[in-house]
Amino acid sequence: MGKTVTRETPEGKLDINGKALKFSRDLESDWTVKNGVAHYGIKEHASVDVKYGFVLSTGMTPASHHDSPYLPLCVAGSCHNLKVTRTTDPIKKVFADKGYFGKPNREFLSMNKIEDGIMRKSTIGNELTEYEKERNKAISKVRYIVEQYFGLSHLYNKAYRARFPRLIKNALDALFRQMAFNLSRATRILKTA
Repeated sequence: MGKTVTRETPEGKLDINGKALKFSRDLESDWTVKNGVAHYGIKEHASVDVKYGFVLSTGMTPASHHDSPYLPLCVAGSCHNLKVTRTTDPIKKVFADKGYFGKPNREFLSMNKIEDGIMRKSTIGNELTEYEKERNKAISKVRYIVEQYFGLSHLYNKAYRARFPRLIKNALDALFRQMAFNLSRATRILKTA
């Protein structure tokens, strides 16, 4: 019988060949490092309406995938949901955290005549200006509505942990979680109206 040798690194566990170790049942997940701690799993990208807090669209990816390329997909999904719900207001501004920072996303928003609300981050050789720091603070005051979805899902639905080994099953699980979240949000809005 062969022996599996693993080594622990900041990026996660490595097999004998030095490649990232994956679990036999969960080949669609991957390793990522956040704040110096290795995490194995998947990541959820969500588009949330900042007026009422409804989840409009989401996407699931392996944890190692960078956030940035998924902004256009979430925005496109949001536009589709606005048409389905017969909301006449098009998306005017997109608020996003620093993970979505980058020229391609700014160009995408500009091309679609959507105002840029992506937080800025410092890059090598370029520190944030005072204006950019104040802008980030103003954006974070709106983005808390988006973060409520993740916080409440983690607190009450254990969404911090993938329930299934397949990406599609986790996406379906997230879909039902989002429907329940939206129904709960709508109930609260109707009670106050």
